[in-house]
Order: sequence, then structure tokens, then C-alpha cells
Amino acid sequence: MIILLLAIVFFPSYTPKIRDGKFHVVENSIVELSSIEIGGIEQTIMIRGFDKEKPIVLFLHGGPGYSFISYARHYQTELERDFVVVNWDQRGSGKSYSSDIDRLTMNQEQLENDTLELIDYLLYRFDREKIYVVGHSWGTVLGIETIKNAPEKVIAYIGIGQVVDDLEGEIISYDYVFEKALADNNQKALNELKEIGEPPYENSKTDTFVQRKWLKEYGGYETEVITLNQIIKGILFSPEYSWFDGIKFLRGNTFSIETLFLNREKSDFREKYTRFEVPVYFCAGRYDYNTPSTLVEAYYNIIEAPKKNFYWFEKSAHEPHLVEVKKFSDIMKEIYEETIHRANRNISLNK
Repeated sequence: MIILLLAIVFFPSYTPKIRDGKFHVVENSIVELSSIEIGGIEQTIMIRGFDKEKPIVLFLHGGPGYSFISYARHYQTELERDFVVVNWDQRGSGKSYSSDIDRLTMNQEQLENDTLELIDYLLYRFDREKIYVVGHSWGTVLGIETIKNAPEKVIAYIGIGQVVDDLEGEIISYDYVFEKALADNNQKALNELKEIGEPPYENSKTDTFVQRKWLKEYGGYETEVITLNQIIKGILFSPEYSWFDGIKFLRGNTFSIETLFLNREKSDFREKYTRFEVPVYFCAGRYDYNTPSTLVEAYYNIIEAPKKNFYWFEKSAHEPHLVEVKKFSDIMKEIYEETIHRANRNISLNK
């Protein structure tokens, strides 16, 4: 029994081959779960696609510390048909967590450098000039910094649950929950919200968690509680994660919150960046009060880019790409067609 338990806990992880039906592996497909050196430490990436010649899209997960590999495949089958999809457990997260990681390297600048190093690896590995970058929540901070630091390496940027201004976003989120609790005459929620007070919070970690608890209760985080369920299922049953990786996920999530979440740069992108050299697309859940969509829309209205578009997800809050999967896949196809045509026009003009 002990040997069996150890085998289950430490069973080697892998990502399944892409098959046409039950038996035949799709020709020219790519599936890979591997660790590579990024920023001086081993970090894990997963690469999947029906055709390895398709454009590359890199997903930057949220959190910090909310790694995506354990359940990404559940939501990305259609994307894998049109793109080579790359998921990355960021430094200190999920399979990339290690107790040996120097806490001093857990800062936003290092994660930005890690992102660029991974992009360079993908460009060299697949002999490409540019890739698509998709950021979710915290990942949108890395995404925006990426297209400012290295626009020449990015075809287009897609921000989901885009971070705009941490402080104003928290104030909007707090007010939303307080008004909902007041209308509901929820004395427990009102007492807890009054106790932490309006942002900026005195204790950023614990006070934010109190507010987020009631935000989820009142539908401002997600209209369906799916992410936690998928994480648990991914840890227990996904071949991409062993049970030992599940322990690393939990430890990495705490580690990332204690370092990156509490210490990362807090800035207002409306003041910092409004002009971009690459196409920019925002996907916003109608009910998102985690990174309030009203703030994202206001930011969208003032940015300048070669091409931009804003997509409302009417059934979603903070995770529209997981709740309205087909709509997100269709949007990615639309962006691909639009940016390919633009690239072809630029090539013609240059000639």
C-alpha cells in the first residue's frame, strides 16, 4: 500500500497526445510538458497544438501563483486546432515552485524578464519572428509590460480581466460588495467590510481575502464557481500534474502571494501606458468586479494602437475565457484572421 501510494503521489506527469479519433495521433501535432531554464531556474511549460506550424500563443496566468497547466487542456481544445498553445507555470507557481527559489527574485521585474526570456526561447525553438500573448488578471500586468518592452516580438496582445489601476479597482470592487450587502441586509458581510475599511487596506493580504470572499458571494468574481473545482480535479486526475505537483501548487500559491502579490509594483496604466505599437484586444466579463470591467472599458477608450477591440462577455465575471469557452475561441480566430491580413498588408507596403 505504501509503495502504491508513493507511486500515485510521484507518478511522472505528461500531457496526452492529440489524436484523430481514439487511436491515430494527428500528423504534425505537438504535445510537450517539459522544464526549461528561465531566469536561472527550472520552470515548466506545456506546449500543445494540432499543427506545430500554426501561430504560437503564450498564456500568462493570473494570481500571482494561480498556475494553469493542471486544467488548461480542459478549456483549450479548440484553440489547439488553430494555434500552438503554450502554458507556463510562472516562477514560484505550480510545477515551477521550489523551496530553493530565492525570495528576492520573486518580484515583478524578474517575472517580466522571465516572460521575455520564454518568448525568445519560443521564437528560436519554432523559428518564428513573433507570437501572440494572452494575459489573464495578474498575467495582464506582465502582458502590458511585454508589449511595451518588446513590441517587435508580439503579433497582438489579448488582455482578459485586464489590470488597470490596483487602487481604484479595489475601491470599485469594495463599493460594489458593500452596496450588495447593504441591499441584502447581510449584517455579517457589512460588519466584516466595515472592519477592514475602504482600500487601501491596512493589511493587504488578509483584508483583500475578506473582501474577495464576499465578492464571490455576490457574483463579482465569477458567475460559476468553476476554477477551484477544475484545479482540484486537475491535481487529482490530470496527467499533467502528479499529487506531489498539487502540493507544489498549494505551496507556490501561498509563496507567490506572500512575495509577488504583496510587493509587486502598483501602478495606474492609464498614466503609465496609453500608446502601443501592437494590436490590443480586451476581453471583459460583464460582472467582473475583481478587475472591474468598467475600468477596463475606460482604459480601452483612451489607448492608441494599430488595431484595438473590446469584447464583452455577457455571462461571465473574472474568467470569461473559462465560462464562455467557444466565444473566446471564436474571438481568437477572429484576431488571427485580422492580424494576419494586417501583417500581409505591411509586407506588401514594404515591398
